[in-house]
Amino acid sequence: MKTLNKQAYANLLADFLPQAIETEEENERYLAEVEKLMALGENINPEQEQLLKLLVVLIEQFEDEHYHLKTANPHEVLNELMLARGLRQKDLVEIFGSKGITSEVVNGKRSISKAMALRLGEFFHVTPALFLEVH
Repeated sequence: MKTLNKQAYANLLADFLPQAIETEEENERYLAEVEKLMALGENINPEQEQLLKLLVVLIEQFEDEHYHLKTANPHEVLNELMLARGLRQKDLVEIFGSKGITSEVVNGKRSISKAMALRLGEFFHVTPALFLEVH
């Protein structure tokens, strides 16, 4: 591990003046700086690496507070995974056993059983729990 030059790090901090992120504009500014620092790749110096780590912590804190994902039901999860992978209903027939059942599940007219959830989890490489209703 390379030694941190405290004066050089202090200068970086003075130039950027990192603080708790309060607005979306500040978050965008921090994200842009993170991108610049990450673009340095292997050429990043220890001081820049410390600043990068600090900015990531501040960004994560802001985003955890301001970006809440809505809960998705199992059918929404299935449809989102299909969309993300460019899949159609016919690509899942083997999992559900027939075109009819596949159509009913994908369209939310039939619930996803535990056995189906296990097969879907295996197929998509995700936890089967994503496909089960939480009561």
